[in-house]
Amino acid sequence: MSIAVATLRHSFGLKADVTNNVAFQDEQTIVYPAGSNCVMFNIETRAQKFISNVEKSGGMTAMALTPNKRYVALAEKGEKATITIYDLQTLRKKKVLTTTEVQSQQYVSLAFSPDSKFLISQGARPDWTLLYWAWEKSKPMASIRTSTNISTEIYQVSFNPNDNAQICVVGNGIFKTYKYNEGVLKANPIQKIEPQNFLTHTWLSEDRIVVGTDVGKIMLFEGQEHKRDFYVVPPSTSDSSSNGNTRTSTAPQSEVSDTGLSSKPSTPVLSLTKYSKGFLCSAGNGIIFMYEKTDEREMYKRTRELRVPISPDSAQSTHNIKGPLHEILHMTISPSEETLVAASRNNQLYTIGMTGAEIAKGEHSLLEILSQPFHFDQITGLDVCIRKPLIATCSLDRTVRIWNYENNSLELTKEFQEEAFSVALHPSGLYVLVGFSDKLRLMNILIDDIQPFKEFTIRGCRECQFSNGGHLFAAVHGNVIQLYTTYTFENVGNLKGHNGKVRSIQWTHDDSRIISCGVDGAVYEWSVYTNKREGESVLKTCSYTCACVSPDGSTTYAVGSDKTLKEISDSQIQKEVPAADTILTQCAISRSGRMLFVGTAQGSVRAMKFPLTVPGEWAEHQCHAGSITKMKISYDDAYLFTVSEDSSLYMFKIMDKEGRGLKSKDITYAEEILISKTDLQEKDTAMKELKTRVYELNMENEYQLRLKDMNHHEKTKELTEKFIQEMESLKTKNQVLKTDKDKEEARHEEEQQDLIEKQNQELQDLESANNQKLMAEYEKYQELQAKSQRMQEEYERQLAAKAESKKQALQELTELYETKLHEKTGQLESANDEQRKMLQTHEETTRQIEEDADREILDIKNMYERRLREEKEGNMRLTGETGIMKKKFKSQEQEIESLKVEIGNLNTEKNKLNGVIKSLEKDILGLKKEIQERDETIQDKEKRIYDLKKKNQELEKFKFVLDYKIRELKKLIEPRENDIKTMRDQIQEMGSELERYNKGNTALKLKIEESKQKLKANKDEMALQRQRNHDMAADLKRFRTDVSKCVKHIQDPHVLKVEVIELNKRWVQSEQLSENIGMDVDIQKEYARQRDHLERSVASFRKKLQKDSQIHRADNVRIMQENVSLIKEINDLRRELKIARTQISSLKYALNLDEGKVHDLEANNNVLKKGMPAVGPMVSVEELGQVQKIVDIQKSEIQRLRDQLRHTLTKPGSGHRLPPVEVGQA
Repeated sequence: MSIAVATLRHSFGLKADVTNNVAFQDEQTIVYPAGSNCVMFNIETRAQKFISNVEKSGGMTAMALTPNKRYVALAEKGEKATITIYDLQTLRKKKVLTTTEVQSQQYVSLAFSPDSKFLISQGARPDWTLLYWAWEKSKPMASIRTSTNISTEIYQVSFNPNDNAQICVVGNGIFKTYKYNEGVLKANPIQKIEPQNFLTHTWLSEDRIVVGTDVGKIMLFEGQEHKRDFYVVPPSTSDSSSNGNTRTSTAPQSEVSDTGLSSKPSTPVLSLTKYSKGFLCSAGNGIIFMYEKTDEREMYKRTRELRVPISPDSAQSTHNIKGPLHEILHMTISPSEETLVAASRNNQLYTIGMTGAEIAKGEHSLLEILSQPFHFDQITGLDVCIRKPLIATCSLDRTVRIWNYENNSLELTKEFQEEAFSVALHPSGLYVLVGFSDKLRLMNILIDDIQPFKEFTIRGCRECQFSNGGHLFAAVHGNVIQLYTTYTFENVGNLKGHNGKVRSIQWTHDDSRIISCGVDGAVYEWSVYTNKREGESVLKTCSYTCACVSPDGSTTYAVGSDKTLKEISDSQIQKEVPAADTILTQCAISRSGRMLFVGTAQGSVRAMKFPLTVPGEWAEHQCHAGSITKMKISYDDAYLFTVSEDSSLYMFKIMDKEGRGLKSKDITYAEEILISKTDLQEKDTAMKELKTRVYELNMENEYQLRLKDMNHHEKTKELTEKFIQEMESLKTKNQVLKTDKDKEEARHEEEQQDLIEKQNQELQDLESANNQKLMAEYEKYQELQAKSQRMQEEYERQLAAKAESKKQALQELTELYETKLHEKTGQLESANDEQRKMLQTHEETTRQIEEDADREILDIKNMYERRLREEKEGNMRLTGETGIMKKKFKSQEQEIESLKVEIGNLNTEKNKLNGVIKSLEKDILGLKKEIQERDETIQDKEKRIYDLKKKNQELEKFKFVLDYKIRELKKLIEPRENDIKTMRDQIQEMGSELERYNKGNTALKLKIEESKQKLKANKDEMALQRQRNHDMAADLKRFRTDVSKCVKHIQDPHVLKVEVIELNKRWVQSEQLSENIGMDVDIQKEYARQRDHLERSVASFRKKLQKDSQIHRADNVRIMQENVSLIKEINDLRRELKIARTQISSLKYALNLDEGKVHDLEANNNVLKKGMPAVGPMVSVEELGQVQKIVDIQKSEIQRLRDQLRHTLTKPGSGHRLPPVEVGQA
């Protein structure tokens, strides 16, 4: 007795309703929820790791990763909303956060602080509480209600990326920012805006946020102020929207109609994500817009679009999904910003590279599926193949998918027009049986498609199953199980006995019996050979959902609505194992008979202790977020597969305690596949065409390479000669520039001396003028000071007068209002007295009315109680009589109905047999007639073939004439080649002329550059003089301040003398020293200026040399391009020649020529043989075109006749039916 070990191996699915449900842990690993688990998926190796959910939780609602990528927080709903934090390195639980401050049962959004030390969580209704956690201490630091309205929705919360204390919250009519300070969250003041439904937001910088609304508007806030609006509308709505135009926030909504858009776009902004160049915005059905930062007024501009590849068939939404299927709900970018991953509403993960090479320069780029496309609605069917590692699933999303569980990949997917309810895989893996709402279809599994080839009229087939040998299959039609042969499709039996719908069928391992169970509480054991029941167990209080049978077929295990697992043997329930108040939905037993698994309505898998014990023991594994709908074990007992209402598929690696999961001998899987004949022929023809194309391209590339090598050798020789000539010319120019430089230096020295003398004279004039102005300004200052004192005294007097008048007015007002208050209190007291009197009268009247009503009610009650007793006694007598009559009537009705059913069954079988006999007789007559008609057509075709052979012999006679025309066309090509030679000579002459022009241009550019250098030197000299003037002005200002200090002591001669002597020492002696030092400094500055000028001139010469080399390189590239164009023209002429030759050769097979033309052609042929000109008319170009058309028509006619002949000669084999003959042909 042992419990089997089950470990999670892989999952296919995504839980789309989790907030922020995808995030990067590193460059290769993403984290996302699937079912009730969190999956870490490696993009390169496709490997998965799992973080298991808490038992008995209501499922995940939100997810968040720390910025340091070390921990993940998962919000789970339940009786108490909880947050569990896991370590992504060890995959172990780190902390569990719960609190009594939140009344809601779930959190709608989570976010970590930039330093990963704090966590914020937004609770749901009714209280909408925002909590600020120090999660390492497991305690909330602060809390606040973000909304007081229960009907309001909050969607997202986030931290400022640079501030742990700043938080942003968005919701329906809510956009708020909070500041955390000393245990309190305080709301920040924000500019008032119209209330809107804010769906998402993201921080672009420390003080800049973008917010998306449900009407397609992105609002930009900076420093709590509304700066700008961006309207997001898909290009399909308007062409102008693709330019990324923006509008200011002050514009009214009606202004949007100027661009051709509606005033309220219907495209909601669902997700916003920041990246280094700007931000990404998802809006519309599978569209992501990229906005990049600009220096213009718009601030951000839309640059390109990323789209989900949507097929026309999959664009429709199912009834279980709200909104368009391909809406992108969440996005994440890798740390290096090389990869974008997006999660859509239909449970798919998409990816695209963010590098420039992978995103096209055009406006649209297509996203790719990250791993495999998943189901996005409830999975209703599951089956496992025996000879191949394949699983088949079907779903209400109208798809059937074939998965390979050996390499964890999706092999095939096929979308249909109807919902699929059940699926069964043939043991060979070549056929699949799918039950739809209208029919049951048997389909071929081809190499790249699933094609139906047989339909059965079984509506809404919820269960179907192939036998282990594959020669039979069973399908459920309501409460009847129908058996068919797989190869002849005959109905070999109908198993009737269930009173309700059949929910599960299971073949025994030897295919001799079928176990079935249904909602009527019955578990039946059927014999396949006799189509009769061999065992039964009926428990009407239980509605069974699944049953499985042991390998020896002696024991059946069943689960249902009564929350127990039953072991049934010999038509008796041997054991009932309670499931701890949980409904069990599925069960499966291994082929070895040592492992038993059951699935629950909460989405968990239980490995039961086997053989069963009461009370039961099991190991529970959390995997799904919904009820498990199907469960299967692989043929080698190595894997367990489960599917659920949450549209996910889970794969477990299983083995018993002794490690006997795998069989002793290895199973070799089959590798054969099916492919249709037409597909094979198309691929063969495509391969042949590609081979010929590759050969032609190789030949052409070799020719082009040879031509390029020759051109490159010639160009290198020319370039070396040109560079040698240019070097010599540059040397001579350098010598000339040196002599010019010496002359300019002498001239600048003379000009500098003149400027110094002029500046000294101007300085003396300025000193005298400034002294006079200083004295005048001092006098004005004294006058203004006296005036300000007078004004201050006047203002103080006025202020005292105003205060006294205000006191008097206040006293008058208080007296007036006190009198009014006394009058109002008197009126209020009188009104209260009147109210008390009215209340007393009202109470008296109500008391009298109630007494009268009580008396009337008692009288009526006594009367009706007497009547009721009399009626009850009469009814008791009648019920006894009717009970006896009903029993007799029911027994008679049951006998009548059983007889009617037997009569009806016999009549239907009789009618079916009569119809089969008649149809077979008609088929025999039709086939005889068809054989006669085909014999006649074969004789006609043989005559036609003989006539065509004669015509082919006649056409061969015209070969010589057509060869003569080919020679004439060759002569026409020679003059064109002569024209090409002349054009080449002209190109060479033009090239030499262009070189002369380039040399002249370079000489002019050198002169311009020279004059520019001179101008720049003059500008530098002017700047130096201006700096000196500025220094002198500063010295003058300081001297003025010193003089003003001396003037203060004008009344004290002794102090004035000391200050003047100090002033003389400071300025007169320092000026003498500075003049001497200034001369040395000027010499050094002049030396540095000359050196700088020389260095700049050398740099300019280097730039000129680089420019000239670039000009010559551009000329060479242009000449090479012209040569390439000429070579292309030559190739086009050769191609035309080749086409003409092919047309002439095709004329050899022309048919149905007039006798006159044939006669003329033969005459021309005879004349040409003799070497003389033809007398009859030659074939013109127009006639050649007509003949070509005739040849094509005759070729198609010959091919059609050959196909008909081949079809008639191939006789059908003995094992197949002949095709039916239509009535019109007969």
